[in-house]
Amino acid sequence: MAPLSKAGAALTALREDLAGEVFTPDDPGYDGARSVFNAMIDRRPAVIAQCAGTEDVVTAVRFARDLDLKIAVRGGGHSVAGMSLNDGGLVVDLRRMHEVTVHPAAGAAHIAGGATMSHLDRACQPYGLATTGGRASTTGVGGFVLGGGSGWLDRTFGLAVDNLLGVELVTAEGELIHASAQDHPELFWGLHGGGGNFGVATSLTLRLHELPAMSIAFLLYLPERGPEVVRTYRDVIEAGPPEASGAALYLTAPPDEFVPPHLVGRLVSAVLLTYAGPEEEMRRLAAPLLAIPHESEIVTAIPYADLQCMIDDPPGLRNYWSAEYLTGCPDAFVDVFCARADSMPVPTGTQHLAWPQGGAIASAPGDYPVPYRDAAWAVHPFAIWEDEADDERCRQWVKDVRADAQPWATGAVYLNFTGDEGADRVVAGLGDENMRRLGELKRRYDPDNVFRYNHNIRPL
Repeated sequence: MAPLSKAGAALTALREDLAGEVFTPDDPGYDGARSVFNAMIDRRPAVIAQCAGTEDVVTAVRFARDLDLKIAVRGGGHSVAGMSLNDGGLVVDLRRMHEVTVHPAAGAAHIAGGATMSHLDRACQPYGLATTGGRASTTGVGGFVLGGGSGWLDRTFGLAVDNLLGVELVTAEGELIHASAQDHPELFWGLHGGGGNFGVATSLTLRLHELPAMSIAFLLYLPERGPEVVRTYRDVIEAGPPEASGAALYLTAPPDEFVPPHLVGRLVSAVLLTYAGPEEEMRRLAAPLLAIPHESEIVTAIPYADLQCMIDDPPGLRNYWSAEYLTGCPDAFVDVFCARADSMPVPTGTQHLAWPQGGAIASAPGDYPVPYRDAAWAVHPFAIWEDEADDERCRQWVKDVRADAQPWATGAVYLNFTGDEGADRVVAGLGDENMRRLGELKRRYDPDNVFRYNHNIRPL
């Protein structure tokens, strides 16, 4: 840490030089600026630099390096482990940088580093274009894509990172570089799954695809129907085209208009069948699911950007998530998955999900560090609750789901679905065979491990 006189002068200069806004603990608005999606995270950075553009990011990084401050980077603020914040360091907050420029003729979009999925999806919707996005509209595009990127369209269009065309990056030295298949190709490889380890992504360019129609079937069932529902959904997906995706899940029935009053606040089984195509084709696929007695249904065409908002959870709740990637979804797994729903914390916002992989996820070319690509299915225990007294119960339930899945687990994991689960899980998320190559990249672009608030790759 620099002497106070130097730090004071540097902070004054930062306030003057930044086009955006600077917050320190004594400033009005500081507490709002440091709040993130997961209410379990309560960290107090020394400085929050809300950057208005790439020059601000360069300035902020150089400020932190001069004062030997730790750096965290905030895009959407959705990291369940709170990697968007630190204690006593600098937060480079990109949320003011959320512009999205769509280039329909090129089939691409240029996305500023602080944009959320909603910014991207809404910008693309008028052109009938889309790309794989997260399953929540408030997720930040940058962290989502650079971490791999799994969503409703991944079986159709591949993982989000399979659609990455270029990244503008501010390095640990405060230099601006462009990474693509032509420029810094080795770094570009590492950015396909390596997250924020190599710098601050101030913009990304993503490939877009034509998506003239999107449709869904969302059905609620009594929980005792769960095993039949999950098996039927599995069979529909495995016999269907890659345009079909979605999830089988358990949840607490919310007080929404389509939910019968007698179910509100109770555990229900559900299925969300998503289809990248017209409603009439989706209805034919959904017929076996519709034939199972159910309590409520939404079967409709829907703009993709609206689908992305369907299961958004509000910020300010307590979160703990994880995942296991599976060799398949046999009946034995279905039985274990459904039995674990009996101990799911209810009533809370918690969801117990299983969804398919395959399709374009598995067939995409490239040797990127995304080792979960070959898994057939995934299970995602997503605990979200309000009362601190439920912390241990909710955490343990997530761990129990993971333990249940071990007989079918591939060992690989999508790191964006995990918190701080240790170095072995980072290796599981990036691939043991990739760690040396990634470590050498880290040494080249961030030898001092300045960017360590992430699923960290140590410099080699």
